[in-house]
This record gives sequence, C-alpha cells and structure tokens, in this order.
Amino acid sequence: MIILVINSGSSSLKYQVREGDDVLAEGLVERIGEAEVPDHAAALDRVAGEVATALGGRSIDAVGHRVVHGGERFSEPVLINNEITRAIERLNPLAPLHNPAAVTGIRAITEKWPDMPQVAVFDTAFHRTLPEHAWRYAVPDELYRRFGIRRYGFHGTSHAYVARAAAELLGADTFTGIIAHLGNGASVTAVRDGRSVDTSMGFTPLEGLVMGTRSGDIDPSILLFLMREGYSEQDLDALLNRNSGLKGLSGTNDMRSVTEAAESGGDRAKLAIEVASYRLAKYVGGYHVAVGGAQALVFTAGIGENAAAFRSAVVAKLGALGLELDEERNGERSREARAISTPSSAFPVLVVPTNEEAAIAEATAGVVGTS
Repeated sequence: MIILVINSGSSSLKYQVREGDDVLAEGLVERIGEAEVPDHAAALDRVAGEVATALGGRSIDAVGHRVVHGGERFSEPVLINNEITRAIERLNPLAPLHNPAAVTGIRAITEKWPDMPQVAVFDTAFHRTLPEHAWRYAVPDELYRRFGIRRYGFHGTSHAYVARAAAELLGADTFTGIIAHLGNGASVTAVRDGRSVDTSMGFTPLEGLVMGTRSGDIDPSILLFLMREGYSEQDLDALLNRNSGLKGLSGTNDMRSVTEAAESGGDRAKLAIEVASYRLAKYVGGYHVAVGGAQALVFTAGIGENAAAFRSAVVAKLGALGLELDEERNGERSREARAISTPSSAFPVLVVPTNEEAAIAEATAGVVGTS
C-alpha cells in the first residue's frame, strides 16, 4: 500500500510517500499564503506533481495526517469523514497553532481526491491511557468539565513508535521505562508495559522540559505578576512559547550552537545546558518511580539522537539511579538503535531513532486495511 503522509502547518506542508519501509518521495512546501503558494490547495497541487513524478504512473492508496490534538475523544487513529473533520475542528481552541492547519490539509485532500481514504493519527492518542491521578490538575472540577482543562500530553506518535522499537532492542514483549523525545519541542514519558502512564507536556505543549524556545514548567504566579506589570496575553504567549527555553537562557534555540558556545567557555550557554539537563534528570528520577522501576532510559528525536554532550550532562546527574554512560559509545555517530551505557549501569541507556512518518503510514495502512 502506497501511503502519502501529510504534516500540515499553518504556512508549510511536509510530506512523505511510503510503501512499507521504503520512502518513495518526500519534501516540504513552505511560505503557504504568499504569492507563489497562496493556500494549502496550491501547496497540494505542487505535492501532487512531485509525487506523480516520483511514482512514475503508480497511484497513492491512502493519506495519513498528523493531527496534534485529539482531545478526550480520539484514543486511536480513525478513518476521516465529514463528522470526524468537524470533531477535529472543534478541538481548535486546544491547539490553535496546529489543528486548524491539519483540518485545512484534510479538506484540501478531500477537494482534490474526493474518494481517497484519509486517516487521522493523533499526537495525544498514546497518552489516553494516563490514569486520572496523572492527568488531573488540582483546580476546581468545573474547569475540567467546562473547558477540558487536564493533561493531554503530546509527541505520542513518536513515544509509541520508540516504545515498540526499544522493546525489540531489549528483547522484551513490551517496554517499561522512560522515553525522552528531545527536539526543539521536548517531552519525556513514563511507559509501563507499553502504555503511557505519565508525561511532561500537559494541557498544551508548553509544560514540562526546557525546550528550544518554550519555558517548560514555570510558577503560574509569574504570569499574574507580569500581567500586573503591563504584559498582555499576546506578550505572555510570545514570551513563553517563542522567546524562552534555550533561546531565553543563551540567545539561541539551536542545541548545536549552544553546545559549541558552552565548549568555548560561554557562561550563558553553560547555564542553558545545566538548566535543561537538570530539569530532564528530575523528570527521569520521578518517572523511574512512576513505572515501578525502568527497564531503560531512551533518548530520541533530533537532540536526543545527536547531542552526545547533552546526553552525557543528563546521565551524569543520574548517578543515584546507578546509571553510567560508555562515553566512547555515546560519542559514536550512528542512525542505528543502540545502547550507550556501560555493562555495569543499573539499567541500559539507549538511543532509538524515532520515525513519526513510518508510524503514521503504518497506522494509516492498518485502518484502511480493516475498513
């Protein structure tokens, strides 16, 4: 089955065409809304042309969409129809930067290929197994019932894929442990028997770890203080989502640049790495308890897979758990899933590359094949 995987942003459209494990085509259309690409329909026309050339007369069998927020309704991938599209659209207030773009992409596909099977794969779905004591906030119940204020968690497609891959690497039926998905957005998830039982991102992707431009955990009263000092809602949104995290601490959100600056003696860069690694280490310690004893700690995504120095900074803070890196293996450049800890480490530390497109394609084929 040939699957077109679509990741629609507000001004971009990323795509990949897959047949099983083979990537037949991939690309990115940017600056949607400008003269050359006025809307998502125009972007899709460009994608269709590139895909047709790559397939050489073969046709797409189905389309899988990454949808960031599935709310409480969606706990697994679903075949899209008009009602499902409207349901995703009703969740726009919970993910205003992401769900509207996904809906636009779905409708563009529907208009271009009306009979094409489409499947929505939700970033939040893997975390629907969180127990209530993990997803509840200690706020009045009315806020949950009226506004849906609770922890949802994100990066679920990646966490689910990596959990399966880690179990395979360990020779286990299911995975119990901790997965750190570290990119410009970052989250850490506690997984017990292959199921998410806690995760660092919450009502929005802002909560939790120090990220590229997001603050992660912060005292809520700071926002009240800044409002009294004249900050607007828009000011606070920009501050916490676009100007904080590594960028706020060091001046850049690029971990490679931060690492280089730290190695050259830059105090702000050193602090940024120390703050971010300390925050993650605290979560790892807590989640070791949450899963009842981890089989492994797994690093994944862009920073997790490539930033050896940051992995070292994190694990150095986890000596109380008995973790120890093999620095030579940690420093190796490889795209293969592997252990980077010493044999004497209390449990393995792994690097497992994520592949969200493969996971979306697999889920899409599964839904279409059984519909």
